[in-house]
Amino acid sequence: MQNEEKICLICGRILGDKKVSKHHLIPKSKGGKHTPTILLHNICHQKIHSLFTEKELKEEYYTAEKLREHPEMQKFIKWVAKKRPSYFVLNRRMKR
Repeated sequence: MQNEEKICLICGRILGDKKVSKHHLIPKSKGGKHTPTILLHNICHQKIHSLFTEKELKEEYYTAEKLREHPEMQKFIKWVAKKRPSYFVLNRRMKR
């Protein structure tokens, strides 16, 4: 049986063993402590939290599909797709 690579559900790149984190689809602070999580690259996880408030994540962007559909996430995904899976820099937080 062949070993399957895990894929980031945001950018679609292969997940390595490093620079990977779990994202709670419903933020823990909004009652999501025991709700589903997805594995992501740290840079993808940082981007989610730089774009959306906890309230927005709970009420509107609570699936990987909904996150990927947002125009700013689509720009990010196009950009990060060219990077190696271990690439990481901190995202700047949006001012709200």
